[in-house]
Amino acid sequence: MSHKHKNPFNKNSEELNIKSEEQPETAQTEQEEVKEEQEEKTSDNELQEKYDKLNQQYIRLAADFDNYRKRQEQEREALLKYGAENALKKMIEVLDNFERGEKALEKVDDCQQVKDSFNLLHKQVMDTLTKLGLETIETEGKEFDPNFHEAVMQTPTSEHPENTIINELQKGYKMGDKVLRASLVNVATAE
Repeated sequence: MSHKHKNPFNKNSEELNIKSEEQPETAQTEQEEVKEEQEEKTSDNELQEKYDKLNQQYIRLAADFDNYRKRQEQEREALLKYGAENALKKMIEVLDNFERGEKALEKVDDCQQVKDSFNLLHKQVMDTLTKLGLETIETEGKEFDPNFHEAVMQTPTSEHPENTIINELQKGYKMGDKVLRASLVNVATAE
């Protein structure tokens, strides 16, 4: 009996062909996987760089905004402080004239001279306040406007059209569009 022992080192050619075909596919798959991993790492690195760049921009922007907010607050405080200072400096001149007038009136017996001095000082006060932006609200003969006038009296009359201001009881003032104090007025109503 002749037994042919199979030599493990001698493989038939069919098996060799199958294995030789399998190896290149496996190697190719491994190469593709390595390539994909490298691309993923490159992609991850690019994303990380973009994230870091955007994060730095955000941090700088937040710091810039915080500085801007602080600067605006300081400017607002300075404006309030020095705006009042400017107004007070202008009113000091008026105060000086009041003091001069007071000294001059100590020796005056003439009422007309006192009236003239008073009127001059009143005009100077009004001129100074007008330069600072103060405006008188017009009333008499005007139509009643609740935005600028406060009706404290109503008088039935046929001499004036209804809703017309007959007289002013207290002057009102505004600065630009802002009412500082409404005028107290008497308004005509129908009889």
